[in-house]
Amino acid sequence: MNIVYSKPMCPYCDMAKNLLKSKGIEFETKTVGVDCTREELLEAVPNAKTVPQIFLDGKLIGTYEHLKKHLA
Repeated sequence: MNIVYSKPMCPYCDMAKNLLKSKGIEFETKTVGVDCTREELLEAVPNAKTVPQIFLDGKLIGTYEHLKKHLA
């Protein structure tokens, strides 16, 4: 399962989603405060300090920068 935890008006979230789309990777977006709570994000990623937090195939990749490295 591919999930991007994001928030509205987040440029790094948008860049991460655009990168995934450009690679043809399907994902579900969970917007904090809309689709999930901050607590749910911290339950999934206890040390999260920023968004996006990205999971690919159920494995935590991390932030946009981590995603870029992972897909390089």
